[in-house]
Amino acid sequence: MKGNLTKVSAVIFFLLLSGWYLYPSLMRLYYNNKLENLSEIERIEYENDNYARLQRNKEKALNLGLDLQGGIHITLEVDLSELVQRLAGERRDEFFDEVLAAATERTLAEGTPLIDAFEEEFASRDPNASLSRYFRSDEITRRSSNSEVMAYLRTQGADAITRAIEIIRNRVDRFGVTEPSIQTQGGMRIVVELPGVDDPERVRRLLKGTARLEFRLMADPGELNNSIQRIIQHFEVDIAAPDTTVADTTMTGDVPEVLPQVAEVEEAETTAADNDALDVSELLAQEDDEYGLAGNALLDVMRPRQQGSVLFGDVMAQDTAAFNALMLDPDVQALLPRDIELLYHSRPVDPNASQEFFTVLGVNVNEELSGETITDARVDFDQTTNQPLVAMTMNSEGARIWSRLTGANIDKNIAIVLDGVVYSYPTVIGKITGGNSQITGLGSREEAEDIVTVLKSGALPAPVNIVEERTVGPSLGMVSRQAGFTSIMVGLFIVAVFMIFYYRGAGGVADLALLINIIFILGILAGFQATLTLPGIAGIVLTIGMAVDANVLIFERVREEESSGKTLKASIDGGYSKALSAIIDANITTFFVGVILYSFGVGPIKGFAVTLMAGILASLFSAIVFTRIIFDYAVIERHRAVSFG
Repeated sequence: MKGNLTKVSAVIFFLLLSGWYLYPSLMRLYYNNKLENLSEIERIEYENDNYARLQRNKEKALNLGLDLQGGIHITLEVDLSELVQRLAGERRDEFFDEVLAAATERTLAEGTPLIDAFEEEFASRDPNASLSRYFRSDEITRRSSNSEVMAYLRTQGADAITRAIEIIRNRVDRFGVTEPSIQTQGGMRIVVELPGVDDPERVRRLLKGTARLEFRLMADPGELNNSIQRIIQHFEVDIAAPDTTVADTTMTGDVPEVLPQVAEVEEAETTAADNDALDVSELLAQEDDEYGLAGNALLDVMRPRQQGSVLFGDVMAQDTAAFNALMLDPDVQALLPRDIELLYHSRPVDPNASQEFFTVLGVNVNEELSGETITDARVDFDQTTNQPLVAMTMNSEGARIWSRLTGANIDKNIAIVLDGVVYSYPTVIGKITGGNSQITGLGSREEAEDIVTVLKSGALPAPVNIVEERTVGPSLGMVSRQAGFTSIMVGLFIVAVFMIFYYRGAGGVADLALLINIIFILGILAGFQATLTLPGIAGIVLTIGMAVDANVLIFERVREEESSGKTLKASIDGGYSKALSAIIDANITTFFVGVILYSFGVGPIKGFAVTLMAGILASLFSAIVFTRIIFDYAVIERHRAVSFG
């Protein structure tokens, strides 16, 4: 045994190391079982009292994949057509849009890369046309050839994919997901797997948001009110004039908007915009047209707002599609004030109401200040209402423009627009210096954190669309865990029984090595913060068979040595030395296969490869080192006879 001191020390060291890495996983399992047996109130109290400990164990525990604990799988597609439009900018014309539309259709129908399809469509429609008239950059000039322009577009497209992956990874990391998986699929798609996440809507907003932050002026209340009246009349169909005007209708339900406040040398306070809404729901429900509302297509889906405000009206959530369709009418667009578009507010008028209404606002299409000037964003709370808000700091250029913008628009509203949605529209009552601003009127700290995440991670170079989404529930993950555990136990039992039946005492030693092997595998996965998936469990089951394969080779060699008349000690020495080369060769080739699977595989294939490689390393150690220690101790130290069947 003295000659095996190094081997014994190595076994003890690796067992302790594996136990160290697996301890948080065991404690997490213990805490989860304990929490399941507590009532709701007791569970909340226990989590609050032990928050730091629970979080620490969660972070260091063995990670479970999407298929074992539930979560969300989303496939995103980068909209390169939008990128091409942005690169062309104002140089686009009708011919350009036709070519791009045809290329987009080909991409969807045939799977042709968009840039290639755009080049082919452009050449087929006008071989002599020059692409350089649509694009300009440091690399592209008026004299650039079409091939140079296409090379530029391909580079921009590839960079957009790479940049999108980086931004999405930053957003997911800030989201706090343990071991997310983010990979490319083909040339335009990104696959995101978020284990343990059960809020699909929040994930959609987080991943799809382009982080396009804009500060815009609002419509003139008087002009907007005149437009609203003309648009309502546009949709009237032979109805009597009402005895009571919309402006005279009873006002109900104040919805105050908390506005940005900045404490600087010249402190500027803000006041709430008037969000009083007309309560016309009862009027719309009446069967007759006494008030002149029945039969009006617009008023069927929208309730008007008070005259003299920047608010167009309120639309019920399920009626937004119908409202949007009505507003797309060219005649209706012509009735809107010049350079004004209609945008929705981010929050419902009354989040607690049984029916959600979203406010529609008149916002200038021109951007006064962009989010590119934002250098920092953080979650804060209003000192008066304790409501969450997003505090933003601008660079010197942004501070200068913001000061000029607020100084020139006192008593007017400025909309803070993120990805085409209005988050707040403060009324400026004083010039704001210092480059600080706030996004207020948010529903929760979670919403504020998501906005900060999007702003800090940067703007996506092109919009991304969700083309596939799968949600694995926790109950389904539990079924998968139970099935995986059962498969490991059944496989272990069958192999153990066979080894004892065929190799007698030596088979029992191999079974003990098999248990040590599984501990080593789980310890390796926990130590490297790998993720255990259902295919990974399949890798463990496969490793159980491969682990005893090495012992089978050794035992057969020992039996051959014994049959030649050698002593048991000499037979063991000869069996290990002669079987070693075959064991090493077989396991190395299999390990290389695991490396290839890990390098070129995605998702489940990688999980299988990681477990397979960890199993090979662990089985080599347990089969060659651990079993040899047991045999040497039994035969040399204890002078016991060991049966090899």
